[in-house]
Amino acid sequence: MAGIIALIGRPNTGKSSLFNRLTGTKDSIVDDMPGVTRDRLYGEAEYEGQNFYVVDTGGIFGTDTEFSAGIRAHVESAVRECDGIIFLVDGREGITGADEEIAEFIRRGGNKPVIVAVNKLDDPKHDDLANDAYVLGFERVIPISALHKRGMYELLDAVIEILPVSSEHDDVMEDDEIKLVIAGKPNVGKSSLLNKITNSERSLVSPIAGTTRDPVDTSAIIDGQRFRIVDTAGLRRRAKFDGDLEYYSYVRTLAAVDRSDVAILMMDAGEPCTDQDKRIAGHVAKKGKGIVIVVNKWDLVNGEKKADEITKKIRDEMPFLNYAPVIFSSALNGRGVQKILQTAVTVSQNRKKHIPTNQLNRLMRDVLAFDRLPSDRKGRSLKVYYCSQAEGEPPTFIFFVNNPELVNGGFENHVKNKIRELEDFTGTPIRTFWRGKEKE
Repeated sequence: MAGIIALIGRPNTGKSSLFNRLTGTKDSIVDDMPGVTRDRLYGEAEYEGQNFYVVDTGGIFGTDTEFSAGIRAHVESAVRECDGIIFLVDGREGITGADEEIAEFIRRGGNKPVIVAVNKLDDPKHDDLANDAYVLGFERVIPISALHKRGMYELLDAVIEILPVSSEHDDVMEDDEIKLVIAGKPNVGKSSLLNKITNSERSLVSPIAGTTRDPVDTSAIIDGQRFRIVDTAGLRRRAKFDGDLEYYSYVRTLAAVDRSDVAILMMDAGEPCTDQDKRIAGHVAKKGKGIVIVVNKWDLVNGEKKADEITKKIRDEMPFLNYAPVIFSSALNGRGVQKILQTAVTVSQNRKKHIPTNQLNRLMRDVLAFDRLPSDRKGRSLKVYYCSQAEGEPPTFIFFVNNPELVNGGFENHVKNKIRELEDFTGTPIRTFWRGKEKE
């Protein structure tokens, strides 16, 4: 499971610069799906094959110049909720009283691993200044320059060492086990669905939005099928976050999606397609996970709202999920719950499907029969030589062409539609890659 690293430090120590360096971006946002709200406080990083989330508390701290009560609360939350801390200090300015006060709060917060990164040491001859940071009381001190990429590999090596290690249960998977994540905004019925599925009170159910804070793993065998189910914390608009605790739970929701096979995206029948719904849907699609859209609380909706109207709304506002099945349910009374599980199993199987070579040849004929293959202003037309399906999930197809730059969005969508005509890929995204190859 991906871990969470919090960047902590007083203002103007370079947290945003370090964030951008760790995530390889110039912006904290990771979502690029149309209709998905952009979020500027978290990002994804990868090093040595290991993925983790970085939380830039610089965006939380704002421009306060003193160690205010607000900053103190953010530090406490970060220490409590993250898996590891990069404590950033300014090497040029030296250790200040605010740094020492932050260090004290970190120590009071428990045994979270801490790396002190002494920033703005652009020249190696100034690395001795980093020794002043040992006064903060932490063992690991690393001189860096986020601006000039100095010390980044040593810092990343240290981060990998403090990330949480997967449990034995995470490493040992049954061949037929489906990892199912239940996600959605607060108070939409996620915990009720989990309890109905497992016929237990494994998750706390409450009418208070945001009751569930952290993912709760539940293993179950239902009708002979093994599931590992994760009930995640609810999502709500940033302005309505219940403090930093819910913010970190939101990031953990993304991490739970990352390790799943199929996501059950629960919406409220009275308010479908909210920004929160689109945000999590975009993350699921980006990660190539299977998805089942569940419109819950159907028993509370009056007759004016019909299923086809809500389905049309979902298709219109979330066109990037036009392949996702939509199920109407009531987790409270059990309506539709069995269908949800059956559909999740089908979606999981669809993610593993492989199209035989003879059908790929048929696909090639259909692709080449396109009314007009894409071309550029110089009159050069796209030529498609052959296609192969790569191993792995989700279904991924590689097309070898004369010039990948000629492939446009309309043509790519046409190809994906043709692939779906050959095989049932309901609930799973399809990925296509275009590689240049000279015709032999």
